[in-house]
This record gives sequence, structure tokens and C-alpha cells, in this order.
Amino acid sequence: MTGTSRGRFSLVGWHLRMLTKFYQNVLALAFAVNTINKSPTILPNITLGFHIYDTYYDQRMTYYNLLNLLFKLHTFLPNYECGPPKNLIALVGGLGSDTSFHMADILGRYKIPQLTYGSFAPEDIVKSRNPTFYRMVPNDENQYMGIIHLLLHFGWTWVGLFTGDDDSGKYFLQSMEALFSKYRICSAFIQVFPRQGRVLSSDDMGTFGNIHVSVMDQRARVFILYGDTMNLMWLITYSTLLVSDNTYLGKVWIMTAQMEFAVTGVTRRMDFQMFQGAISFAIHSKQPQEFQMYLQKKNPCQPEGDGFVQLFWEQVFECSFPNAGETLEPDELCTGKENLEKPPRCFPKIITFLSYEEPLGMSLVSIVLCFSLVTVFVFITFIKHSDTAIVKANNRELTYTLLSSLLLCFLCSFFFFGHPHKFTCLVRHVAFGLIFTVAVSCVLAKTITVVLAFMATKPGSNVRRWMGKRLANTIVLFCSLIQAGICTVWLATAPPYPKLDMKSLPSEIVAECNEGSTFMFYFVLGYMGLLSIISFIVAFLARNLPDAFNEAKFITFSMIMFCSVWLTFIPTYLSTKGKYMVAVEIFSILASGAALLACIFSPKVYIILLRPELNNKEGLIRTKNKPM
Repeated sequence: MTGTSRGRFSLVGWHLRMLTKFYQNVLALAFAVNTINKSPTILPNITLGFHIYDTYYDQRMTYYNLLNLLFKLHTFLPNYECGPPKNLIALVGGLGSDTSFHMADILGRYKIPQLTYGSFAPEDIVKSRNPTFYRMVPNDENQYMGIIHLLLHFGWTWVGLFTGDDDSGKYFLQSMEALFSKYRICSAFIQVFPRQGRVLSSDDMGTFGNIHVSVMDQRARVFILYGDTMNLMWLITYSTLLVSDNTYLGKVWIMTAQMEFAVTGVTRRMDFQMFQGAISFAIHSKQPQEFQMYLQKKNPCQPEGDGFVQLFWEQVFECSFPNAGETLEPDELCTGKENLEKPPRCFPKIITFLSYEEPLGMSLVSIVLCFSLVTVFVFITFIKHSDTAIVKANNRELTYTLLSSLLLCFLCSFFFFGHPHKFTCLVRHVAFGLIFTVAVSCVLAKTITVVLAFMATKPGSNVRRWMGKRLANTIVLFCSLIQAGICTVWLATAPPYPKLDMKSLPSEIVAECNEGSTFMFYFVLGYMGLLSIISFIVAFLARNLPDAFNEAKFITFSMIMFCSVWLTFIPTYLSTKGKYMVAVEIFSILASGAALLACIFSPKVYIILLRPELNNKEGLIRTKNKPM
């Protein structure tokens, strides 16, 4: 802060982009100065003013702008005053200790006090470097103990640390490591960000590679981020370049009071989902009286010396003020009447998922219950008539397994309803894949059993020794174990997880289960498709065999319908969004399960209940060559 009588800003180092939070701090300073100047009781007969300079997070620019402030503009003559007098009475330092200490190297020689509001080492260390150094925030030691109490309360004992490469960052690491040792907390890794705002270099990319290895440590459930906005920007840059969507799944971020979620016109479009649920410490403060009214009076068409307001306006509302020689469309122009409380694209979004209460969910639940009851009815019918010829002729145990798997197929649809959680996301696709594989394996075993049964009737055939329950059980077990192995690899490498999709729909946040690995998801579907195609081919080739109940034909029809459903599912699933993707998946499960149930079991139930005279050995012989 300088003691000149001018009430305007002077700018050095004009940025095309700004950190909007910093601009808010500047406005708070301007509001305080104007309030003091208007008050007859505060500093009477003295008019305050100030100049603003940008350090660019660069040591050279810090010294350059500081000398620019102390001496004549662009002409440096130490110990001489050239030009109009600048009665400098105090200076507000940077948010980081490195910037303030660079300034203190010069200010200490001229006994100019410096006020600070950022992260610093303890008071005694700071005072030893500059006696005119005054802190405006509480000692960081209180914050360190607050972090320790938070970790102990939740039982988090394996922690990753992120900080900046400056004095306050080094002191933070020093203090936290001592506290970790005292309270038996382990630091999983320590990563230090560079302290300059510039384009990435090869050395920085090497640092980011080390960070990538560190954050993949599954034992570290908590990350502590210390420092200022620059550290946050580096972290977001790293995440954008190297991190996959599920890297931070289940991680908790703890942020210190100095951290600000300040974003520029570029970074505001970055995905901040990794920070969902972050815990942030804050310094207690109060809203200055009439400050909100002061902000509302800001008019970009009449900046009154505020060189930032138009840039801020263009950045927030994504419009432009006309410049000489520049042609803009009418919808691209800033009018100055935009509402600060309602900037564009800032509107609340509702979280959506397929629930039981909505009409679509209720309809699907009704269908699930209906098909489940039909399956139970068929199951009871077969158990009640288990000693009849038609049940025995179709491998009773295999039939029971198929009906059980179809019932579970229908019931596993309930995992797709409601708000996705970690357990339901892990179970829903795996259960669906395994259960359907058992069902299709049973159909395949039935088909192969029919073929081998008629091959065994040929003179001199050795196929008879392969006949029996053992063959069918082996086919079902072998095919199911392969699918179980695929699902195990899926869960071990890239398991499904709950995710909030904020991009697909403009006005909704979709709570969904991310497959984790899209390849593994379609691998599971592909394996089921392979089994169904094999079943279809074998059944089609065996359709003309003299089967009294034409089961090969029924299996052929069921596999045609099964494959048709899932071939239709893929393009439909990929073309829908939100909760309707889940509805498509549930419908495909129900339709394919109903196809198997109807095509394979409806003829048998018909004979058992409506044509019992055919349900005997004589009936089988009599209907041998008649279509059902």
C-alpha cells in the first residue's frame, strides 16, 4: 500500500487471464481504502492510495516490480527519488512466503513494513529475517494440529503429502513429519510442485511421472494439499495429462486454509470431480459491511480506473467489449447489464438415476416380478411332476439348474435400480455375466446331450460311454469357470465403480456405474455371445433329429431370440444416455431371459398341464414324429 493521493490502479504486467479470486481480494482492498478515505474519523487529513503489481511467481519479476514501486518508473537509481514523490508507508506481500521473502530482502534496508496473509514459518523465524514483517493470519501450527486431529478421528494413518517448493512448504513438511512420528501416522509419499507459472519442461514431466507412481499407491487413502493456488493449478495440470478417471476413487483430499479454488477462463472447464468431498480448513472471517453493495455497483462500461473489471467481465460472461478494428457478432458483445449473480452456465443440476419410484422404474420392477413368478411357477410344476416321462427325458437336474439360473437372472436386475454404490457397481455386471453364462451353458449342455444321445444309438458307436449326467455337469462347470476367470481379472485390474457423470446431460448429473474397463465389459458379453452362437449352431444342426419334444428346435428359436436381443442391445446402449442406459440393460436382461423361458419350457408346461395323456412313454412314442 502506498501513500499517494491517487485513487486509481496502476498495472504492470497485464494478463489476458486473471485469477478471479485474486481480483476479489483486490476489490476488498479497494473497498477498504475507499471506506477509510471517506471516513472523517479514520486517518483524518490523509488520503490513501495503492499500486498493484504482479510477481508472476517469478523471483526476477518480483525484484523488478518492487524496484519499480520504490523508484521512478522504468528508471532505477538506488537511493535517489526521481519523478513525483511516492510516500510509501507499507506494503502487502504475496500469498506465498517465497514472494514475501524476496520483497523483504529490499524492504528491510528501507525499514518499510510488510503485511502478509499467506503461509509462513513460525513468527520467530520470520522476524529474524525481517523485523518489519507483520502476519495477518494465525500461526500455521494450529492448522497442523487440526489436520492431525482430523486424521486420528477417522483413523487415516497412511497419508500422501503435496506441497510447493518454497520455505513455507519445507517447514510444513518438517512439522508434519514430526507430528506424524509422534502420533504414529505414516506418509505414503511426498511430492513437491515447482514454484513458477510457466509452460511444462522436461524436468517437470519427470516430476509428474513420479507423482503418477505415488498416487497409484492403493494404501494411501488421504492426500493433504498444502500451499496456494499455484499448487492447485499444477495438480490439475498433472491430473489432466496423466491420471485416469478412477485413480482418485475413494481418496479423500484435505486442503489447507491457503488453498483457493480459483479458476481462470481456461481452467474453469477442467474436471474438478477428483475433489468431490474434499475437506478444507478455513480462517474465520466476517463479510465487510456494504461490500456486497460495492460489488454490485461495479460497471464495466464505466471502470473508473479499475483496469481489471472489463477483463473480469469478459472472462465470467464469455463476451467481449468492442475494440478498434475488431468485428464482433451481436451475441458476442458485452452489454454491461449481465447479472453477476447469474453468470452463464451456472445453474443447479439435479442428480438422476433409475429409481423404483418413477414410472419407468415401477414398470420394469413389475416385469421383473412377473417373470420371476412365472419362473417359480414353472419350477414348482417340474418339481411336482419330477417323476413323469417328459421331465426325466430332458435331464431333470440340468433343467432345475437352468430354471434356477433364469430366476436369478431376473432377480439380478434389482442391482441396477437405485443410487449406485460401490457394492452394487461391483456386483451388478459380474452377477449378470456369471448367471447368464450358467443359463446359456445349461442350454449348450442340453443341446450336446441330445446330439450325443442319438449318436449313441448308431451301431458300434463309442459315444455311449460319454453319456450321462457327468458330461452335462462338466460342460456347465467348465463354461462357467471360464467366465468366472474373466470376471476375476476384470475385478482385479479395473473394477466397476460409482461415478457422477456431469457432462452427458446439460441439466442433470447422472449417478452411474462406470465399467472400469470397457474392454472387459464387452469381453464378458462377447463370451456369452460365443456360447449362445455355439448353442445355436449345434441346435440348428440337430433340429431334424427324431426328438419327441423337438427340444433342438426350441433351443434354436431361443438362441435366435437371445442373440437378437443382445445384438440390438449394443447400438441401443451406446446411443442412450443417463438412466435410460440402465433401463436398456435391464430390458435386455429381461427379454433374453424371457426368450429362454418361453421357448424351452412353454411346450413342456403345456404337455404337463394341458395334455397329461402325452406325458408317458407311450405318448412319447406316439408323438415321435409329430410337431408340437
